[in-house]
Order: sequence, then C-alpha cells, then structure tokens
Amino acid sequence: MSDEVEKKEKKPFTFGVKFVENYEKLQSNIPVLIITCVTAFVVMLFVACVVFFNNVKGAEKVLVPNVVGKSLEDALLEMQVKELYPKINLRYSDTPGDEGSILEQNPEAGAIVKGYSRVSLVVSRGVIVDKVEDYVGMSIDEVQMRLQTLFAGQTKPLIVLADPEYKPDTSDAGTVLEQDPPAGTSISEPVTVQLIVSRGPNYENTKAPWLMGESVNDLLQRITRSKLVFDITSHIAKDGETPGTVVDQQKFDSEFVPNYTRVTVEMAMPSDTINDNVYGIFTANLADYPYPVPMKLDAIPSEGDSYTIVNFSHPGGNVTIPYAVPKGTQLVLTVVDKVVSKKTVN
Repeated sequence: MSDEVEKKEKKPFTFGVKFVENYEKLQSNIPVLIITCVTAFVVMLFVACVVFFNNVKGAEKVLVPNVVGKSLEDALLEMQVKELYPKINLRYSDTPGDEGSILEQNPEAGAIVKGYSRVSLVVSRGVIVDKVEDYVGMSIDEVQMRLQTLFAGQTKPLIVLADPEYKPDTSDAGTVLEQDPPAGTSISEPVTVQLIVSRGPNYENTKAPWLMGESVNDLLQRITRSKLVFDITSHIAKDGETPGTVVDQQKFDSEFVPNYTRVTVEMAMPSDTINDNVYGIFTANLADYPYPVPMKLDAIPSEGDSYTIVNFSHPGGNVTIPYAVPKGTQLVLTVVDKVVSKKTVN
C-alpha cells in the first residue's frame, strides 16, 4: 500500500508541458494560417469580381422596334420578343378611331438599347368627344369657351364653329336657337357646326321719329329711349336756324321701321359757347356687333364731378352722340364696361 502511494506521488505533472508544446506548435504554424486566410480572401474577391462584372455586362443589346400606329396588344408582343419592358402613358387624341393605338414611343424605333430596358409608350385614350353635343339654349360665348377648353393644345380640333347666323327671337341675345349637325351626330372626322343665334327680343318695329327742332338734350333722351340708331352730322347755324337744334332728318315712307334702323339727322350748332358750354358731335367707329350692346358716354369735367351724358344700346359701326359740355371736359365712350374711345372738348 505504501508502495502504490509512493508511486502516485512520484508521477510527473504534464499539463503545463503540453500547453507549452501546443503553443510552440501554434507559433510555428502562424505563417501557414496567414497564407491560408489570404488565399481564401483572394479567392472570394475573385469570385465576387466575376459575379459583379457578369452583372455589369448585363443583357445583350437589342434594336427597339417601331410600334407607333400599332395596337397596344401588338406593341406589347413586340416588346416581349425583344425582352423590353413597356411603360404605358395615356393621352387623348384628336383622330377619331385610334383609341388603344400607340401615338409615340421613347426611345424611337431603331435605337440600340440593352435588353430588359424600359420603352415609354403613349397610348391613345381616343378623342375627347365622339358626338356633337347639344348647344341649343346655351349662349354663343359658352359654346366657344367650352370648345376652346375641350380642344386646348390640339392641332386639329374635332369641332369647329362656323360664323354664326343671327335672327330676331324672343330669347336673350346670344342664345343658340338651332345647330347643324344636330346633337348626337357621331364624329368620324373634324366637323364644322353652324349655329343660329338669337339677336334678342328687341328686333321688332318702332315708330318712325319726328325730330325737327329738338334740342341736344331732347335728342339725347331719344337715343336713350328709342330703338333706333342716329347718324348725326352738324354745321354752324345759319340765319333762321336755332343753334343747338335738329334742322333736318331722314324721311320714311311708312309709319313704322324695324328696330335699330339708322336715321340720318342734321343739327345746327352754335359758332361759340352758350352758357359756357361747347356744342359738338362725339364720333367713334366701332366693330359691327351681331346684336345691340350696352354703351354709355360719360363726361369728366376739369372741375367738379363726372356724370353720364347718355346710356343706350347700339349695334356698332359708326356712333354719333351730340353734346353740350364745358370746355376742357373729357368725354369717355364705354362699351360693355370697356372704354373704347376718349375725347377732350376744346
């Protein structure tokens, strides 16, 4: 028993020795480990580069086909054959019957691009309107504005208005009474629409006036109340003529004349001022209007407040209005709230 204990006590302790040996072996193998790691890194880098450059190289280049004018279905099939991806945009067209066809493409036909590239295709949504609308009852201004809005930016509008025809009617002036072609007519090509438009309920007959001897103020009241157009001229009053009055007028064969008939009137004007007022005829040449429009002549004196000389309706063309105002007064003619002519009395 004592011998065994003695033997155990004499057995050497080897853990520290093995650790030292392993550490020494590890130190001797460090160059091998470093070389192994470097080699693995280089191999991985090489593989990554190969993958990267393969991806950069990408698909082969292809020729972009011409699909303008073709249906969207045919265009998509051609894009698929070329391994191209279409990007669809919709737009209204001005050509009837081309709904669903290709209007534009980008890149253009013949361009060389890589496979799987995107090609933008503009597809027609068809025309904005395919039938003539119902314009009866609308004002001519509304119709014109609507068509301008519908076909804004289009080189060939599908609906074009002919010069309207006007006729007397009980409807308000400017109201569309008839149209040709009628509402609901299909549009297969650009169409011209003819409109019949009301001149207003004022185109009736009025009694032919007798104006001889009337003063400037009397004639201004006639202009305000009457549905006639007065073409007034003047001369310096002669012996026997009363300055500032009507001395001649057009004669009519019948008792009644159509509204807004032109009546020629001659006035005798004073050679000098009367009660500090200068007498004369205000004249302006305007465009001819299809129906009478509201006008007014205002006076702006050099001193004092401005005032309106006369309010009236007039179909345009030659406008003549008598006046008696202080020297230095500015006369301003307004048509539908727009100043069209001015004159300073000297």
